Amino acid sequence: MSTETAPVTHDTPHADASAVAAPADAAVHDPAHDHATHGYSPAKAEYLRRLRRIEGQVRGIARMVDEDVYCIDVLTQVAAVTKALQAVSIGLVEDHLGHCVVDAARQSPEAGAEKVREASAAIARLVRS
Repeated sequence: MSTETAPVTHDTPHADASAVAAPADAAVHDPAHDHATHGYSPAKAEYLRRLRRIEGQVRGIARMVDEDVYCIDVLTQVAAVTKALQAVSIGLVEDHLGHCVVDAARQSPEAGAEKVREASAAIARLVRS
């Protein structure tokens, strides 16, 4: 078995994406987040393609561990997956700001401020992760 998995691209799709999967502790449905479209909708196929590639990389890492591959090689692949997830996250944040936050700000100053707080909290979670 080769110790390499598919190469990772670190580019972000165009700036029209929005929501990240909710954290496990945020499983409560919030009707305020119901939209006909999300900011990431135009790039949905690209996000799904990238996430499937990342999913394959994670399976490859599990195989590497199962096959007792050298620690540093496993860590190299973990770093690649982490970087790929960060790139997806950055794209989603850009798309959320450009679509959801802007739309809310057009509705009212209060709605805009709430979306900014929501985005700030999401960014804070990403920074801590």
